[in-house]
Amino acid sequence: MNKVMINVLGVSFGLLFALPVLASDGKLLATAGLSQLEGSGGGGLVPWATLAGYDSQDDIAASAFMTDVNVTDYRLTSIGAAASFYDRVELSYAQQTFDLPVGLVKALDTGEIKQDVIGVKVRLYGDAVYSAYPQVSVGLQHKQLDSDVVASYLGAKNDSGTDFYVAATKVHLAAVAGYNLVWNLTARATKANEMGLLGYGGPDNNDYQVMLEGSVGVLLSSKWVVGMEYRQKPNNLSSVEEDDWTDVFVSYLPNKNFNITAAYADLGTVATKKDQKGIYLSMTGYLW
Repeated sequence: MNKVMINVLGVSFGLLFALPVLASDGKLLATAGLSQLEGSGGGGLVPWATLAGYDSQDDIAASAFMTDVNVTDYRLTSIGAAASFYDRVELSYAQQTFDLPVGLVKALDTGEIKQDVIGVKVRLYGDAVYSAYPQVSVGLQHKQLDSDVVASYLGAKNDSGTDFYVAATKVHLAAVAGYNLVWNLTARATKANEMGLLGYGGPDNNDYQVMLEGSVGVLLSSKWVVGMEYRQKPNNLSSVEEDDWTDVFVSYLPNKNFNITAAYADLGTVATKKDQKGIYLSMTGYLW
């Protein structure tokens, strides 16, 4: 991670404690979800229909996040921010840095892959807690690699792409032995290889495919959530195998200003390296 990124994060979390916090006037605790790897509000691997803030119909909310995924041979860092407006629209930005192992560094003459992700999400209808039916949102994530060296080497057709998704999220009060249950189902149209870090499209497929993603969690209290996630992945590159992703997570949400998540992630085979398993850590601060 470069010094500029560290400084930006420091400024963001400094503002978190310096500015007056208005989030307590909005939604219930935990209904803003977490910060997803690509910057959208939701789970860690999966964007949800919920927006990335505690804003009501009269409010604007903003947040900053940092996520680190450290698996067997790779490390992925994602840092960014999101804003949600009047409980209707979410805008997000994330920069991902993917560190490569020594063998690939020598072969490709590069030590990391960087990708910028700009997201937009719109809530169509429903409320995850109060309506009888799920909250439903549509969104997109436009992604751009800083270099196509690795993507081209592996046979990807493009160094940028846009994912489109529809997500449904519902909270069922006292549904599991008296505890609240939350679930999310997302359908994503994508050409991305490993979330876009290995480019878009390839010799095996260069068309959009619909991938299913899901999350389920149990709120053990108003501050603790445990659950798991699943993310289906395409196989566009004949040169490398791509597996679906899963994780098991626990999140601590002490208040509406901050949350932290730890997870055990299984990413399968990533860029020829098998059994990529390890620790996922993420924290989000809400500015107002």
